[in-house]
Amino acid sequence: MICNMTPNKRTVETYMDGFRRTDKSQILSCLTDDVEWEIPGAFHVRGKYDFERHIVDDDFVPNPTIGVTRLTEADDVVIAEGTVRTQKNDGTFLSLAFCDVFEMSGGKIRRLVSYLMQTA
Repeated sequence: MICNMTPNKRTVETYMDGFRRTDKSQILSCLTDDVEWEIPGAFHVRGKYDFERHIVDDDFVPNPTIGVTRLTEADDVVIAEGTVRTQKNDGTFLSLAFCDVFEMSGGKIRRLVSYLMQTA
């Protein structure tokens, strides 16, 4: 657990924990109804229904390993940096570094932009 947890950082940590366990209800509870999620070059969705469809994409198995190395917050924006290791349905693994930018509203995630880079 990250030290100096603000309410917004706690929401982001709850969200990350939901992804680790592929707990869709937990993830969705962290979002505003009009949430937006963008992975530049991959997709841009709006609303909880479309967001939920991307929690586990068709090519991947549930329960990725997610490590958050830093959470930074200013003015209702939380930035999370870390790593993800996930298994694809074909048995191969994908390792990524990420930087997620969360725009918060009322303690929930209103907008998320995920920057991803494949690592060795």
